[in-house]
Amino acid sequence: MIEKNIKVLIIDDSLLFRNVLKNELNQDKHIDVVGTAVDPIDAIDKIKALNPDILTLDVEMPKMDGLTFIKKLMGEHPIKVVLVSSMNISVFDALHSGAVDFVKKPDMSSGNDLQMFFRELKTKIKIASIAKLVTYTGAKKEESHNENAKGAIQKKEIQKPISVITQKIIAVGASTGGTEATLKILKELPKEIPGILVTQHMPPGFTKMYADRLNKICNIEVREAVDGDRVETGLALIAPGEKHMKLKKDSKGYYVSCGPGDKVSGHCPSVDVLFNSVAEIAGKNSVGIILTGMGKDGAQGLMNMKKSGAYTIGQDEKSCVVYGMPMVAYNIGAVQIQASIDSIADVLIKHLNKI
Repeated sequence: MIEKNIKVLIIDDSLLFRNVLKNELNQDKHIDVVGTAVDPIDAIDKIKALNPDILTLDVEMPKMDGLTFIKKLMGEHPIKVVLVSSMNISVFDALHSGAVDFVKKPDMSSGNDLQMFFRELKTKIKIASIAKLVTYTGAKKEESHNENAKGAIQKKEIQKPISVITQKIIAVGASTGGTEATLKILKELPKEIPGILVTQHMPPGFTKMYADRLNKICNIEVREAVDGDRVETGLALIAPGEKHMKLKKDSKGYYVSCGPGDKVSGHCPSVDVLFNSVAEIAGKNSVGIILTGMGKDGAQGLMNMKKSGAYTIGQDEKSCVVYGMPMVAYNIGAVQIQASIDSIADVLIKHLNKI
């Protein structure tokens, strides 16, 4: 629950966009735009003077790019940041460096696009106001110097043994904070891991970039799911933006269906849609993992997985950016074991090796 006005500083080099955004955000009774800045250099003094709770920040900025600015902020003046970005891979580097979430920059000529953008941004500002500030730039994180994967974590060989279990399905659901949480798990998994299906709340286009980024970092293969993709050992499929992903099975084995549909539990893609399909198709031959995120998407689906005989894991409160989805799942009895994001991969592997 929002108990006070959220003080927001808007950082964008476009005067038109700054003014439109300021006027729109100030119409929300829980949001107070305390100032605007034309670039990160301008913003530094205003942050000190205005003490905002949240920054909205474009990744592509003059004088200092958004990614460099976030790294500087997190080292000197940690503050919650919601990115407002065009289709840009550096969004994920910014999330890795400490930004809470992002919203796709709208087409200013499209009224519908603008209204959807405003609604989403207001929601994410409110979520960010109650989120934990988590950075991933500590000494344990190895930054790649590969020019094709700047800001990404270096691939490394995983030595953990695992049985080869081809008929198992691992289903993962996440929202706010989930891009880094999912990365944390997948990069710790060996190539022998059973097929993985991931639903992360994310817009179209960004899901492809996210999957490509994970594929460069992880030892397993990661790609955006396409309707009809087979589920294979050592492969993680990411649900495409604005399409529900469901597990299916035929005489050859498991595959996925991906297609547009109405929002379920407030989302498309929806974690509940994925988990419910896994409960129905794979049942006891599955593992469900629910990660950080606002709301309740995935909680009932995880409960249905548990009832079907699946093993269920929930991220614990301490390691969540937003303890919402895992909390609801835990409170209704859907979670068999809670674990920190640092230990979920180990919990999963130990469970699979017992089977």
